[in-house]
Amino acid sequence: MTIAVGDKLPSITLTRMTSDGPANVGSDELFAGKKVVVFGLPGAFTPTCSAAHLPGYVVHSDQLFAKGVDSIVCLSVNDAFVMDAWGRQHNADDRVQMIADGNADFTRAVGLELDLSERGMGVRSQRYAMVVDDGVVTLLNVEQPGKFDVSDAETILKALG
Repeated sequence: MTIAVGDKLPSITLTRMTSDGPANVGSDELFAGKKVVVFGLPGAFTPTCSAAHLPGYVVHSDQLFAKGVDSIVCLSVNDAFVMDAWGRQHNADDRVQMIADGNADFTRAVGLELDLSERGMGVRSQRYAMVVDDGVVTLLNVEQPGKFDVSDAETILKALG
Protein backbone atom coordinates (compact mmCIF):
# COMPACT_ATOMS: atom_id res chain seq x y z
CA MET A 1 0.00 0.00 0.00
CA THR A 2 1.29 3.45 -0.90
CA ILE A 3 1.94 5.89 1.91
CA ALA A 4 -0.63 8.70 2.14
CA VAL A 5 -0.94 12.19 3.55
CA GLY A 6 -1.25 11.89 7.33
CA ASP A 7 0.86 8.72 7.53
CA LYS A 8 4.07 8.53 9.54
CA LEU A 9 7.16 7.49 7.60
CA PRO A 10 8.61 4.10 8.51
CA SER A 11 11.86 3.75 10.45
CA ILE A 12 14.35 2.56 7.84
CA THR A 13 18.14 2.63 7.61
CA LEU A 14 19.45 4.49 4.57
CA THR A 15 22.98 5.49 3.52
CA ARG A 16 24.78 8.73 2.78
CA MET A 17 28.34 9.61 1.96
CA THR A 18 30.48 11.24 4.64
CA SER A 19 34.12 12.29 4.70
CA ASP A 20 34.83 8.83 6.16
CA GLY A 21 32.90 6.97 3.45
CA PRO A 22 29.37 5.59 3.35
CA ALA A 23 27.48 5.81 6.64
CA ASN A 24 24.08 4.64 7.77
CA VAL A 25 21.46 7.24 8.55
CA GLY A 26 18.06 6.44 9.96
CA SER A 27 14.92 7.89 8.46
CA ASP A 28 14.00 9.02 11.99
CA GLU A 29 17.19 11.11 12.10
CA LEU A 30 16.41 12.64 8.70
CA PHE A 31 12.81 13.57 9.49
CA ALA A 32 12.18 13.85 13.25
CA GLY A 33 11.46 17.40 14.37
CA LYS A 34 12.03 18.85 10.91
CA LYS A 35 10.11 20.00 7.88
CA VAL A 36 11.67 18.14 4.96
CA VAL A 37 11.04 18.06 1.23
CA VAL A 38 11.85 14.59 -0.11
CA PHE A 39 11.95 13.81 -3.77
CA GLY A 40 12.40 10.30 -5.09
CA LEU A 41 13.34 9.36 -8.60
CA PRO A 42 14.18 6.34 -10.74
CA GLY A 43 17.94 6.79 -10.78
CA ALA A 44 20.99 8.98 -10.60
CA PHE A 45 22.41 10.08 -13.94
CA THR A 46 19.20 9.18 -15.79
CA PRO A 47 17.88 11.77 -18.30
CA THR A 48 14.98 13.57 -16.59
CA CYS A 49 16.50 13.12 -13.15
CA SER A 50 19.78 14.76 -14.23
CA ALA A 51 18.39 17.37 -16.60
CA ALA A 52 15.53 18.67 -14.47
CA HIS A 53 14.57 16.95 -11.21
CA LEU A 54 17.73 17.29 -9.09
CA PRO A 55 18.88 20.58 -10.69
CA GLY A 56 15.49 22.18 -9.98
CA TYR A 57 15.80 21.48 -6.26
CA VAL A 58 19.38 22.77 -6.18
CA VAL A 59 18.36 26.01 -7.97
CA HIS A 60 15.27 26.56 -5.80
CA SER A 61 16.76 25.42 -2.49
CA ASP A 62 17.05 28.94 -1.03
CA GLN A 63 13.39 29.60 -1.82
CA LEU A 64 12.37 26.32 -0.19
CA PHE A 65 14.43 27.10 2.91
CA ALA A 66 12.80 30.55 3.03
CA LYS A 67 9.39 28.77 3.18
CA GLY A 68 10.40 27.02 6.40
CA VAL A 69 11.89 23.84 4.95
CA ASP A 70 14.72 22.58 7.15
CA SER A 71 16.21 20.19 4.62
CA ILE A 72 15.81 18.79 1.13
CA VAL A 73 16.42 15.08 0.55
CA CYS A 74 17.01 13.43 -2.81
CA LEU A 75 16.35 9.71 -2.45
CA SER A 76 17.14 7.10 -5.07
CA VAL A 77 17.66 3.36 -5.30
CA ASN A 78 21.38 3.76 -5.92
CA ASP A 79 24.42 3.31 -3.69
CA ALA A 80 26.02 6.09 -1.64
CA PHE A 81 29.01 6.36 -4.01
CA VAL A 82 26.75 7.03 -7.00
CA MET A 83 24.56 9.46 -5.07
CA ASP A 84 27.62 11.36 -3.86
CA ALA A 85 29.15 11.62 -7.35
CA TRP A 86 25.82 12.71 -8.82
CA GLY A 87 25.32 15.32 -6.11
CA ARG A 88 28.82 16.71 -6.64
CA GLN A 89 28.20 16.93 -10.38
CA HIS A 90 25.08 19.04 -9.72
CA ASN A 91 26.54 21.14 -6.87
CA ALA A 92 24.06 19.78 -4.35
CA ASP A 93 26.60 20.51 -1.58
CA ASP A 94 24.72 21.61 1.57
CA ARG A 95 21.54 22.34 -0.38
CA VAL A 96 20.26 18.82 -1.11
CA GLN A 97 21.11 15.71 0.92
CA MET A 98 21.89 12.84 -1.42
CA ILE A 99 20.48 9.76 0.28
CA ALA A 100 20.96 6.22 -1.01
CA ASP A 101 18.24 3.60 -0.68
CA GLY A 102 20.46 0.92 -2.19
CA ASN A 103 18.21 -2.04 -1.38
CA ALA A 104 14.97 -0.12 -1.98
CA ASP A 105 13.97 -0.74 1.64
CA PHE A 106 12.48 2.73 2.17
CA THR A 107 10.99 2.81 -1.34
CA ARG A 108 9.22 -0.52 -0.80
CA ALA A 109 8.11 0.42 2.73
CA VAL A 110 6.32 3.52 1.43
CA GLY A 111 4.87 1.60 -1.54
CA LEU A 112 6.55 3.70 -4.22
CA GLU A 113 8.65 1.05 -5.94
CA LEU A 114 8.80 0.73 -9.71
CA ASP A 115 9.89 -2.49 -11.41
CA LEU A 116 12.14 -1.58 -14.33
CA SER A 117 13.59 -5.10 -14.68
CA GLU A 118 12.53 -5.30 -18.32
CA ARG A 119 14.82 -2.32 -18.97
CA GLY A 120 17.72 -3.85 -17.02
CA MET A 121 17.35 -1.46 -14.09
CA GLY A 122 15.72 -3.70 -11.46
CA VAL A 123 13.51 -2.25 -8.75
CA ARG A 124 13.65 1.53 -8.62
CA SER A 125 11.62 4.37 -7.14
CA GLN A 126 8.68 6.03 -8.77
CA ARG A 127 9.16 9.74 -9.36
CA TYR A 128 7.57 11.70 -6.51
CA ALA A 129 7.93 14.56 -4.08
CA MET A 130 6.60 14.77 -0.56
CA VAL A 131 6.66 17.22 2.28
CA VAL A 132 7.26 15.61 5.65
CA ASP A 133 6.67 17.44 8.92
CA ASP A 134 8.19 15.72 11.98
CA GLY A 135 8.04 12.35 10.21
CA VAL A 136 4.44 12.74 8.98
CA VAL A 137 3.59 13.15 5.29
CA THR A 138 1.73 16.43 4.72
CA LEU A 139 1.94 16.47 0.90
CA LEU A 140 2.53 13.65 -1.58
CA ASN A 141 2.78 14.17 -5.33
CA VAL A 142 3.42 10.97 -7.30
CA GLU A 143 4.06 11.24 -11.03
CA GLN A 144 2.21 9.18 -13.60
CA PRO A 145 4.60 6.86 -15.49
CA GLY A 146 6.84 8.78 -17.86
CA LYS A 147 5.65 12.19 -16.60
CA PHE A 148 7.35 15.05 -14.77
CA ASP A 149 4.51 17.40 -13.85
CA VAL A 150 3.91 17.34 -10.08
CA SER A 151 7.18 16.46 -8.32
CA ASP A 152 9.34 19.35 -9.50
CA ALA A 153 10.67 22.03 -7.15
CA GLU A 154 8.43 24.76 -8.58
CA THR A 155 5.26 22.76 -7.87
CA ILE A 156 6.37 22.08 -4.31
CA LEU A 157 7.21 25.76 -3.80
CA LYS A 158 3.68 26.71 -4.89
CA ALA A 159 2.17 24.08 -2.59
CA LEU A 160 4.10 25.53 0.35
CA GLY A 161 2.44 28.88 -0.30
